[in-house]
Amino acid sequence: MKPARIIILAVAVLSAGVAGYLALQLARGNKISVASEPVVEREPTINVLVATQSLPIGARLSGEAIGWSAWPENNVVEGFITEQNRPDALEKLAGAVVRMPIFNGEPIRQEKIADSNSKIMSSLLPAGKRAVSTEISVATGAGGFILPNDRVDVIMVREGDDDTKITETILSNVRVLAIDQQIQESEDGKKTVVGTTATLELTPDQSKVMTVAQQMAERLQLALRSVADAQEEDTRAADYLLSGGEGSPIIQVIKSGEIVRAGTPAVNK
Repeated sequence: MKPARIIILAVAVLSAGVAGYLALQLARGNKISVASEPVVEREPTINVLVATQSLPIGARLSGEAIGWSAWPENNVVEGFITEQNRPDALEKLAGAVVRMPIFNGEPIRQEKIADSNSKIMSSLLPAGKRAVSTEISVATGAGGFILPNDRVDVIMVREGDDDTKITETILSNVRVLAIDQQIQESEDGKKTVVGTTATLELTPDQSKVMTVAQQMAERLQLALRSVADAQEEDTRAADYLLSGGEGSPIIQVIKSGEIVRAGTPAVNK
């Protein structure tokens, strides 16, 4: 017999044996496991309005800057704008002003934007706050390193008795809204904004103190605060400068470059 026929016969016998074995197993009721791919269930999603590019303070929303993005339903929190609750958001929010920086892919929240009819500066002000400007220079503005959204103390330098200088911190930890007409840092984030006017975010009482200080002061100095101080109180003011005001400020009297007296002034009766 030829070798080829022997090989074919052997393969046929082997196949018949395997088929018989499988039939026997099925007859005995044994199950033959067949590997299958695991089924992956997709988590339900909701379309959330997100920024499609990074948006700085003062930018206006447009169709190119925002869009819908699928978001896991369990991760949608209160404040997100969804297609379910505001299907016309793309059209309604067109032109809205960005009040705080929004990053690419970040969900749009109502508290970070203002109505499209708002002016830029007024839309950046939180409710109850005022924008007050004061003159600055490189010397009085921390060498030009103060930028919009930084926190500063306002120090007043004025003439005292006997050829002395009096320094007082009249405002603490207030936010800088703008330097001249710039309401954001430079695009590369490295250049400083050197201007002649700083616009500060103040309460009504702080605005009054600032107005009085501008009339009394020989010079107003801005002292740059650490970014870590952003959560500290920013509503304190030297209200003793106002008529009828009370307070216990610390005043330093400087003569010939040396502090000669420090204490609290007497309140006029």
